[in-house]
Amino acid sequence: MLSRMTALCAAAVAAATLAACASPAAEPGPDSGEEPRFVGSAAIFTPSDGLTISQRTPLNKWQALVPELTDALGEQGFEGDAVSTHTSDSLDRQSRDIQDFVVDSIADESVEAGDITLIVAPAVEQDDSTRQYGDYVSGEVAGGDAADDGSSGDGASDGEASEGGTDGDGTEETDEETQAVQRLVSALNLAKDSGMRVVLLSGTIRGFAPDAYVRMSDARRIGVIQAQNMVDKLNLDGTSPDNPKAIEILLPRDPSADDDADDDADEESGDAASDGSASDAEGSADEAADGSGAFAREAFAGIWEVLGPYFREGTAVSPSGLLDADTTQDDWRSVTFVADSDEAIADELTGRLGMEDSQTHTRIDGVIAMNDYVASAVTDRLAALGYTGTSADINPSITISGIVGNIAGQVDLQKEAVPDPIKAPEEAGDETDETDIEQINSRWPIVTGYGAYLDVIPQIVNGQQWMTAFEDRKTLCQDIAQVCARLALGQSLDGLDCVTQGDVDGVQVPTVTEPLVAVSASNLKETLIDPGYITLADAGL
Repeated sequence: MLSRMTALCAAAVAAATLAACASPAAEPGPDSGEEPRFVGSAAIFTPSDGLTISQRTPLNKWQALVPELTDALGEQGFEGDAVSTHTSDSLDRQSRDIQDFVVDSIADESVEAGDITLIVAPAVEQDDSTRQYGDYVSGEVAGGDAADDGSSGDGASDGEASEGGTDGDGTEETDEETQAVQRLVSALNLAKDSGMRVVLLSGTIRGFAPDAYVRMSDARRIGVIQAQNMVDKLNLDGTSPDNPKAIEILLPRDPSADDDADDDADEESGDAASDGSASDAEGSADEAADGSGAFAREAFAGIWEVLGPYFREGTAVSPSGLLDADTTQDDWRSVTFVADSDEAIADELTGRLGMEDSQTHTRIDGVIAMNDYVASAVTDRLAALGYTGTSADINPSITISGIVGNIAGQVDLQKEAVPDPIKAPEEAGDETDETDIEQINSRWPIVTGYGAYLDVIPQIVNGQQWMTAFEDRKTLCQDIAQVCARLALGQSLDGLDCVTQGDVDGVQVPTVTEPLVAVSASNLKETLIDPGYITLADAGL
């Protein structure tokens, strides 16, 4: 098939030249309020929906995005029969689908390649841990810088694995993936050469720079939004080191990851450091992290960017002792664990709190659970351990009845700073007895997650889980459609508020970004129910 593409390259270049010559001057787009202009056709390529190990459903699914994007494209002038959708269950299948579409479109004399916009969400393979955050988590498809003929591009001799290849049993599978990336890069570059526009969603592809990139969920932003909500809810800026907040970070990692990779990296790091090769040591560690924990590493970097200063000041502590004032972003492995079952998550929390054989409660003010699957198991175990109350109790100005009234649209709910004594109860003197201390230590903590799982929304209403977060899919679809229409009309994207310049494979590319949406009981109606993401029944009301 690659030879077929090569044979059509000359035709593609000619088509690109013809399209450029025939392109009209930029005209007002469909979003300008004037009569809609012809913006051509669009082809949407997305992965199949991912299945979580819990079989629970995050809000952000490709199956939900595609029809909303199709409608948004229609509002921008793309006629219904001019928008096609394609779903693939693997990168290999997707690369073939895109290749066939591009080649067939160029070969079809009735089709103007310059009228086509490709919207591609690369089928990045997610591990079981990453999949818990939803389908839109950004990733990079690596290996596309290898030559089209299958060589690695770095002087590998015949018989050696191409870039990304491995020795032994993994070689065949890795070679197939490498070929899929090469095929995808070749097809997309051919599409651009022929005059088509290419907009990438969520994932980037090494070796390819699109006309526009839509940044969606990524590990660092998922970490930041939970940490910032924890800071705000616990009022860490008003907390004294004499009465610090107790916070745990439960950072799930891929259960299929090879732990030996990290150990080998640490060994290589030490050997390199002893030789004076600090950069080599850092590279070895990063390489291992990319193979077994890149998402966890970046998520922790986002969390620690926010929480690190409070641990250094002593206003936040870790009951498990895994985090302290000396912790850095490089210590992300210390809080990772395999979250492949509810029981594994529950046991991890129990161990962090030191309550395997104890009936005495350990004070815990906040748990960053990272995603709603982990958060759900956390709240179940907290209840089993005898922690009482709800997240609403931490702020006396918010009650469960007030939460329900707010969601039903009856009252406005305002959050205020969380009051807390300057000194910890056990240091306050004889005025506080052991019973009072136990009551304080057994209070329900703040629990954060991500994904807006439908089955955890009632847990947010009843105060067991404080917050979740998700991608504002509807707004993103409007943004994408507007970008596609402007590109099709040859207009600049500079005037769009959602667009900035970002680095994609070393090239500055117009990048669409919308903030992640944090959801708690105080704004659940406005963020989830009113826009139509969920119903009152979904919220358990």
